[in-house]
Amino acid sequence: MSSETDPRFLRSRAAILDAARELLLALGPAAVTHNRIAEHAGIGRATVYRHWPRTDQLLAEAMATVPMPFFAEPTSPYRDWLTRELTAIARQLEHDDVLAVTTTLANTALWDPAMDARRAGFAQVITGRLAAALDEAERCSELSPRTAPGTAAAMAIGPIYYRATIERAPVDAELIEQCVAAVGDWVGP
Repeated sequence: MSSETDPRFLRSRAAILDAARELLLALGPAAVTHNRIAEHAGIGRATVYRHWPRTDQLLAEAMATVPMPFFAEPTSPYRDWLTRELTAIARQLEHDDVLAVTTTLANTALWDPAMDARRAGFAQVITGRLAAALDEAERCSELSPRTAPGTAAAMAIGPIYYRATIERAPVDAELIEQCVAAVGDWVGP
């Protein structure tokens, strides 16, 4: 029996990943260390290293298992909904741990094909959810016309991410409003 099919191997791997995810959600990326995970999972540190020799690999795996809540449940009026969603993203990016996770994902994706696949999947979810909401806004005559889906996501989120990561400054309501306006021509107030 190979280690990948050994039930003990699979149980320890699952316990490690569960502990990493719990620590990530509770304490942020800095808490995802081999020592803390071993303690939290109740297993030996060597076992954690056997599964994930590098902390960044473990962090990446844990990040991939955390659900992405943004743009999940669009509601009308869509302009107000988009404003709330972008404000929520901006508020999350004010937390150093969230900022570290997002920049780690982007940075590691440059050199790690598996992480790049996760980044692409994350981008696809964001773009797809936003496109579906904007399609519905168009169908309801709240938005006309609008930018292409990938461009809409970049125009809506890009300035917020830039402000949070490059400028390291808070995102204000004026920037949020400009991001909302950038996705298309909104009808009504």
